[in-house]
Amino acid sequence: MRFVKSMLLPLAILTAWSVCSGLGVLNDFLLPPPWRVFHTGLALAANGALTQNILVSLKRVFLGFFITAAIAFPLGILTGLNRAVQELLDTPLEFLRHIPPLALTPLLILWFGIGETSKLAVIVLATFFPIFLNTVSGVGHCDGKLVEVGRIMGLGPIALIVRIILPASLPAIMTGMRLGLGFSWRALIGAELLAAAAGLGYMIIEAEEFARTDIVLVGIISIGILGHAMDIFFRRICDFFLPWQKKLTTHAGY
Repeated sequence: MRFVKSMLLPLAILTAWSVCSGLGVLNDFLLPPPWRVFHTGLALAANGALTQNILVSLKRVFLGFFITAAIAFPLGILTGLNRAVQELLDTPLEFLRHIPPLALTPLLILWFGIGETSKLAVIVLATFFPIFLNTVSGVGHCDGKLVEVGRIMGLGPIALIVRIILPASLPAIMTGMRLGLGFSWRALIGAELLAAAAGLGYMIIEAEEFARTDIVLVGIISIGILGHAMDIFFRRICDFFLPWQKKLTTHAGY
């Protein structure tokens, strides 16, 4: 029932799009009819172009996300636990946070060239702060009473982090990871502007140069579907590790 409700608005938009295209209200060059976009997608899938570009983009998204998580997660824990580190990093990180990753593109090309490193750097810069800030917030707002109980029970610093602080911070950390994964997809197009020869962003940009709006839409829809599917998968992981959160949101009607 929930799935049916979630599909009502997309189906309504698709129906309106089809009707307007059939009546000639929409310019076919600016917005091709949905059936043309569908057939273009099938053709791209049949010749392997769509699959190849999807695999390249997925590789970049996952690699950029895992590199970011490997940096932002431990740094977030350290910052959340240590006031001195937080004060030391606050100003430079706040400065960097307000700079769009694409504004750093010329420097990234000069430093890393036009290979995969510069593309991954864009994704890392776009993904870092959602993971880092949510980890810092989760660790920093851990209930002091739980920590005090752990100390009374004789837990050392490492045991306190592993057995009390991290489990208590897990909802915020998982939210940051989920947001970071979404930002990875948002940064993908910008990353693939850097002289890419494959990927969904490259496919969209190349199609725009040849005025193939239908291919542009296939690329955009593919990114949306893949991003949504990955978000659903990540939510399932969150439900597995945080079953009490699922019960709370279910009772709240979400």
